[in-house]
Amino acid sequence: MYVKDHMTKNPVTISPDTSISKALELMQQGKFHRLPVVDKDNKLVGLITEGVVTESTGSNRTALSIYELNYLLSRTNVSEIMIRDVVTITKDVFVEEAAEKMLDHNINVLPVVDEEKRVLGIITEKDIFATFVELLGLKHQGTKFVINMQDTPGKGAQALKLLADNNANVEALGVYHTERGTECFIKATGEISVEDMTKILKDAGLDVVNIIQTTDEGRKVSYDPEKIN
Repeated sequence: MYVKDHMTKNPVTISPDTSISKALELMQQGKFHRLPVVDKDNKLVGLITEGVVTESTGSNRTALSIYELNYLLSRTNVSEIMIRDVVTITKDVFVEEAAEKMLDHNINVLPVVDEEKRVLGIITEKDIFATFVELLGLKHQGTKFVINMQDTPGKGAQALKLLADNNANVEALGVYHTERGTECFIKATGEISVEDMTKILKDAGLDVVNIIQTTDEGRKVSYDPEKIN
């Protein structure tokens, strides 16, 4: 999953001589919290955020009246307070690299630029969360089987083959390591019932520890594997 598939393309941008009040107005209208600042060639020169405005102007604790504050914001350009050393990313890298960059730099947004620093898009932590939900197939109809298995080659393939042999189509798959051991989740759809598929997996020696089904209506139904024999 690439950044280009999950970024907001052609985001709203502003020039360095845009007033802070205009920038805030654009953010309010668009219901977003940051704006890339670009030059006449659409090359990134800075980033303005609601947080930067608040921190730079002290608008949440100023002794100025609302009229005086609005006058100040209308007379001050974003170039005077914008972030200049902006952390960016390119469109053809994996989404997890964007997430890692955000974590490393303790930020929640990355402008997406090309080789010449022209702005192509913007990706935020909200986009990362949405990608995570999509990747795990959370909202899609199907049944998620969580299997506690030995961390040895072939165990995952065994479960996948059993599902394929019963015409179950795999929608999402993942392996993660916890204090409980190695767990694998497989989300699949098919005509076979949850109970019958669970029995098949368990009869093959696989330790099914959790089962959650998402219905067509989006409702979540939990099954206790220990009660299915």
